[in-house]
Amino acid sequence: MHAIRKKRLITLAVILVILSAALGLVLYALQQNINLFYSPTQIALGEAPENTTIRAGGMVVKGSVKRDANTLAVTFAVTDFKHSVQIQYQGILPDLFREGQGIVAQGKMLSNGVFSASQVLAKHDEKYMPPEVTEALKKAQQKTNPTSSSTLER
Repeated sequence: MHAIRKKRLITLAVILVILSAALGLVLYALQQNINLFYSPTQIALGEAPENTTIRAGGMVVKGSVKRDANTLAVTFAVTDFKHSVQIQYQGILPDLFREGQGIVAQGKMLSNGVFSASQVLAKHDEKYMPPEVTEALKKAQQKTNPTSSSTLER
């Protein structure tokens, strides 16, 4: 093998190693920032991973919001009309948060089956609902009543 070819081959190998390392670092960083959405039914069936940041959402169950009088702690239930999930949150809820409304919460599932939210997002007007929540509600409604037409159309 000529010296020039050997030098080119080594240079190419070094470039491939550097590109592979860069790609690996990018994929690792993206994996840390991915927050998958889980419906209350998926959470109730145990499909949501524990101690991993995920998003959960649905409709806030009427009468389920309980506020601690001394702190900013709030607990409430979210449903997809098939199953419910208890969510606990420490902080100020959005102004648009209320019972009977669609929300998306970001946080982690605890081992006791409670979702500990670090952020709660509420819809911004009367017609909008997050796409993940709409899809989860449609699926739950179709499973419970497959012959009726969906009432959750946008």
